[in-house]
Amino acid sequence: MAYYLRANGRKIALACFLGVLCEGIYVVLQLIMMQSFDAAIHLDFQGFLLWTGAEVLGYGIYLGIAALEGIFEARAIRAMNNQVRHDLYLSLLDKSHTAYHSKDTGEYISWFTTNVKQMEHLAWGPFFSCVGNIALVIWCIAALISLHWLMLAAGLVSAAVMLVVPKLFQRRMERLGEACAAAEADGVSKLKDLLSGFDVLRSFGRTDRFLRQGDAVSDRMERPSCRRSCTQSSISCLTGFFSVSLQILQQVVTVLLAFQGKIILGAMVSASNLTAGIANGLRTIADHRMSLASAKPYFKNITVHGGKDQPEIETEGGLEQGIGGIAVEDLGFGYGARPVLQNLSLQFRKGGKYAITGPSGCGKSTLLKLLLGWLPDYTGTISLDGTDTREYTPEQIQQQMSYIEQNVFLFNATIRDNITLGAAFSEEQMEKALRDSALAGDLDALPNGLDTIVGEAGGNLSGGQRQRVAIARALIHNRSILLVDEGTSALDQRNADIVERSLLANPDLTLILVSHHLTPERKRQFTQVYDLQPVPAG
Repeated sequence: MAYYLRANGRKIALACFLGVLCEGIYVVLQLIMMQSFDAAIHLDFQGFLLWTGAEVLGYGIYLGIAALEGIFEARAIRAMNNQVRHDLYLSLLDKSHTAYHSKDTGEYISWFTTNVKQMEHLAWGPFFSCVGNIALVIWCIAALISLHWLMLAAGLVSAAVMLVVPKLFQRRMERLGEACAAAEADGVSKLKDLLSGFDVLRSFGRTDRFLRQGDAVSDRMERPSCRRSCTQSSISCLTGFFSVSLQILQQVVTVLLAFQGKIILGAMVSASNLTAGIANGLRTIADHRMSLASAKPYFKNITVHGGKDQPEIETEGGLEQGIGGIAVEDLGFGYGARPVLQNLSLQFRKGGKYAITGPSGCGKSTLLKLLLGWLPDYTGTISLDGTDTREYTPEQIQQQMSYIEQNVFLFNATIRDNITLGAAFSEEQMEKALRDSALAGDLDALPNGLDTIVGEAGGNLSGGQRQRVAIARALIHNRSILLVDEGTSALDQRNADIVERSLLANPDLTLILVSHHLTPERKRQFTQVYDLQPVPAG
């Protein structure tokens, strides 16, 4: 939290300065009001009008500065929220493939939405309020000492009590904040799963399950928040009791001093407001300190990157000229205690066309992920041009490889943007990618051709069209190795043949294609076909 406050110091300093100035004007207005009431008590009508006019003018200035403070505070909060999300994006980019997929995307969504808003609610807002209230307390104390030192003494007693009370409950509020953060992340994940299965439940007439699970998720999300609010309300009640008691003490001191003629009679009205300013300010500070304590867990998922725009990922090295060949020797891998690949040795030469076949569960897709560097915990060796892949980062390896999986993901953007991913390519390059992916023939039937919006998860396109877009995306980025995991499974036979013939005919492309089954005729099109079998149990 402190990092983001420092990083946005100028914006925050301006908002805080206006807040301090605003509270100072408020205290001056109380002193002006004191003079106005004193003039009224002494039947000084001219003096009353003069001080009342000054009070009206002062409130105009006060409200104008308060509006400016709100504007600059909102801009500072916007900057901090954006920076938090930026660091969250970078934190995700720092994760390995395995680490990233160890959590559900619903939890990540909760980081960017719920957590950031909780930071705003529990950290940024209370911080600015604390600054304003600290200034209010100091201004009120200064005003009271200008009246009489006994009034300051009573104010200092108030300050001491109100600052000690919240420390007694700080750790408890942190624990409650941690419970809320965990419940919200888990709830968003379960809610995402429930909404994804909405059509399934409704088509099977299980709307009761949808409602029952939805209600259960809602209650699990709300229960820790309710406990935190109830606890904070109880603590606020306790601090409120101390606050009222201290205000009464201050009022007694003020009245006694007025009766003794040591302060003007009008001070009995304004001194009460100044005392309330100290007590309420300290009470608010106490409440916000508990909020700041409960906000800490929401910052735990962020790795501060010091304002860097990109994570420090090494993508350049010995692979920039392309990969000549891949050698797999004595490869073994398993998910937990279940072995998937064992003693596997394969060769993939540059420009060769290879097929990986075998039944489900034999490790075909796992092999592709190992080649990509996504799964590091394997035994044996994977070599690129004779160099162990462990000497390269996954990013270096993926500079030379493109991966097309069976379940294609498309952004809710245009077909063009999904192919180029924001990079610049010539029309000639685009036309070749469209032609080689067999996508060119589909564009005429689409409303806006390449500029057609594909919809959420590519919902405006057929399954075959989505896969052709993914193939065009891989081809236009000119990777030397193409890993295809059932990448033509959604295509009709004619278009599948067109795409595969185009890929097989490209002499510069090393193709490794996974398929559950290939006919003898199709097998003959490949340089070599590797048939994997499941690892025997035990």
